Amino acid sequence: MNKQINELLLQALETEMGGVQIYTTALKCVQNKDLKEEWEKYLEQTTHHVEVMENVFGALGLDPEQETPGRLVVRHIGESLVKAMEMALQDGEPKAAELVAAECVMLAETKDHANWQLMSQLATHSKGAGTEILAGAVEEVEDEEDEHLYHTKGWARELWIQSLGMQAVLPPPEEEKDVKSAMAQAKAEQSREQMLK
Repeated sequence: MNKQINELLLQALETEMGGVQIYTTALKCVQNKDLKEEWEKYLEQTTHHVEVMENVFGALGLDPEQETPGRLVVRHIGESLVKAMEMALQDGEPKAAELVAAECVMLAETKDHANWQLMSQLATHSKGAGTEILAGAVEEVEDEEDEHLYHTKGWARELWIQSLGMQAVLPPPEEEKDVKSAMAQAKAEQSREQMLK
């Protein structure tokens, strides 16, 4: 297996593993009941994504325990996001902790989304025994990752708007319109003004 492909897969596995910890911590911060339900669902899905990645490693005969400098960086970032939420919780301001959690989830999901986009590119444009295995994993997970990123971006934006004393759209338009693409996310964001009327 190409060294850089192996690196991507290791980082993707680490991102999913860190995601479980990030969602677990974010759920300690959440105040909005709709967001809580969403993150509970995402935690369950992310736990399954770890299993999907472990299955990919098993099918390809790769070592899921292999450490690389890139994987260590991904782990450090995930641990830092967890620490940021814990700091916000200790501050004692529940709404501020919720906002920090939304931003931390958004940052984590940005990396996670990029991983799955790259794996999708590999599955589409590569040849070899592992291509079908990777394609199956992408087919199973990528839509959920799109939802995680775009919905969380909407939640973070609206929680910030609310914290600034303005009228927020909660749940955000991304949630209401079940957004799963950047283009749909942009349209949902534009529609928020009409939803306030």
